[in-house]
Amino acid sequence: MVRLPYTTALTTLFSYGLLFAFGQLRDFFRQLIDWFKANDVKGYAPICLGLEDFYVRRLYMRIQDCFGRPIASAPDSWFDVVERYSNGSDKTLKLTSNTSRCLNLGSYNYLGFAAADEYCTPLVIESLKKYSSSTCSVRVDGGTTKLHTELEELVARFVGKPSSIIFGMGYATNSTIIPCLVGRGGLIISDSLNHNSIVNGARGSGATIRVFQHNSPAHLEEVLREQIAGGQPRTHRPWKKIVVIVEGIYSMEGELCKLPEIIAVCKKYKAYTYLDEAHSIGAVGQSGRGVCELLGVDPADVDIMMGTFTKSFGSCGGYIAASKEIIQHLKLSCPAHLYATSMSPPAVQQVISAIKVILGEDGSNRGAQKLVRIRENSNFFRSELTKMGFEVLGDNDSPIMPIMLYNPAKIPAFSRECLRQKVAIVTVAFPATPLLLARVRICISASHTREDLINALDVSAFVLCRIFFYSHTRKGILILIVPIFVIIHSGYQQSW
Repeated sequence: MVRLPYTTALTTLFSYGLLFAFGQLRDFFRQLIDWFKANDVKGYAPICLGLEDFYVRRLYMRIQDCFGRPIASAPDSWFDVVERYSNGSDKTLKLTSNTSRCLNLGSYNYLGFAAADEYCTPLVIESLKKYSSSTCSVRVDGGTTKLHTELEELVARFVGKPSSIIFGMGYATNSTIIPCLVGRGGLIISDSLNHNSIVNGARGSGATIRVFQHNSPAHLEEVLREQIAGGQPRTHRPWKKIVVIVEGIYSMEGELCKLPEIIAVCKKYKAYTYLDEAHSIGAVGQSGRGVCELLGVDPADVDIMMGTFTKSFGSCGGYIAASKEIIQHLKLSCPAHLYATSMSPPAVQQVISAIKVILGEDGSNRGAQKLVRIRENSNFFRSELTKMGFEVLGDNDSPIMPIMLYNPAKIPAFSRECLRQKVAIVTVAFPATPLLLARVRICISASHTREDLINALDVSAFVLCRIFFYSHTRKGILILIVPIFVIIHSGYQQSW
């Protein structure tokens, strides 16, 4: 967990307070100007209203050039970032025909499969010719090919579960599956930092939702005991079902789940375990099988295992692996299976090929080399950042490294300066994180060379020094101005 110093919290709050005050002032004058104009639309409430709209207009729009940067190449270790310009203080951004070759530290390309691969790419092209780019149908109609069936069998074997089902979108996997597993009369206990897809899935289920402190098995047990003793609201009947939902690696913190301890608590109180391995499957573990392998947990102890193909496998979509009975139930009830277009056949083939490379079934040891490389790259980069004085979150072996920025002025400063130095990073701020906990999220890939990482460290140190010098120069100016103002003011009072 982040321990925010009081001075940092105060200065960050002061910065946001200034932005909020000036934004409100601008809105006030805008309302005065609009008051004199004729309003042709009468009787309609504003579509965009409230603090979220204010935040977007007065804060986000000022630094939107730091987000949503278009790229013009495959998201490999280096990629081409399209240059943009604005004539209206970043309110509107226009594309140019120019690109910058930048080191990619923002994509989820953990194992390097997002670019052309000597084994995967020819098979994907062949599947495109054979099956086309889309099935143009849902799974239960004409949207199931031999590739879909093969991938479901391969995923179940890879993660160590009896059966699995695949979907065309990772976000929809959580948001549509959870309501099919638990409903009214059930209880969902969710980690406080779970992904938004889990939050929306839990809300849509109709079940009662309780939250436990992030990665705290002790607090989880406390919540379980309290809820089991109290029962359902109003009626106090026993819960029909209790599901505990956690993630393997938390995407904004880079922390590994304390899975063995959490499973022990769930077994003690007869609660089901739902594990989201979107960022851990393929990226950690001796053979890439995720946190279960890394932490020595038997997959049979996890009731439902969820994951995506968008990170380590260079494709799209998601999966659920569980018992045959649960998978059959999902095939008959899940909207993402019954009503959504099935996963694109070339995307399915990409996942099949990537898993076979990881397992060594392509006839080479490239998969094992990739796993060793991402582990070494992640641990090296994390240790060097820590030595340089950055506040880095997360655990060893995790390819996600959040660097805390806190102050809103540092968000665009760090992002823009890194881009000038040909390093593309991702900055994350409110509402994706709490207001005071803005950060840079670095994602390491097996495709990064040691020279790439050293280059990124040099750029980070350079940018940090520039930001530090700039911020302290402003403080120095204030330190000089304030005493001068006090002296002048006191002298004026004495003369008066």
